[in-house]
Amino acid sequence: MKVLGVVGWSGSGKTTLLEAVIPVLSAAGHSVSTVKHAHHGFDMDRPGKDTYRHREAGAREVLVATAARWALLHEVVGPEPELPALLSRLQPVDLVLVEGFKSHPFPKLEVHRPTVGKPPIWPSDPDILAVASDETLETGNRRLLPLNRPREVAEWIMGLLNGGEITHP
Repeated sequence: MKVLGVVGWSGSGKTTLLEAVIPVLSAAGHSVSTVKHAHHGFDMDRPGKDTYRHREAGAREVLVATAARWALLHEVVGPEPELPALLSRLQPVDLVLVEGFKSHPFPKLEVHRPTVGKPPIWPSDPDILAVASDETLETGNRRLLPLNRPREVAEWIMGLLNGGEITHP
């Protein structure tokens, strides 16, 4: 599987960009999965739900299934799992888009909006191949992509897929 990270500060538009790029990649025939690194306080399970009750009772994993989808809730014992361990749990696809994990070494696209008020990440991260922004920026030798034109971003990603510039980390 090929993996491309999408990194940036909170509020920069990472999720919105992925939401627009994934359908373009899928329509072009590419199978896509995503991994989202959530904030430490995030929990998708809620008190009172059966899955929560199972976990509270001591279940290490709870698999919940419907006719439409299934989800596996796995209790982490020990350190937070590293990205390669999480990727190994996915079914094979053409591309995994990873939102977050900005400090991990793998090819990335940075979403940068100067109006967020945070410094760019690309000057100190050699793994950032391009920057998507809603403003004209000096990005050095990194490609500048128009954040508000997701089709162009998707075409750039497809070029990476076809050119072999991204691989499994």
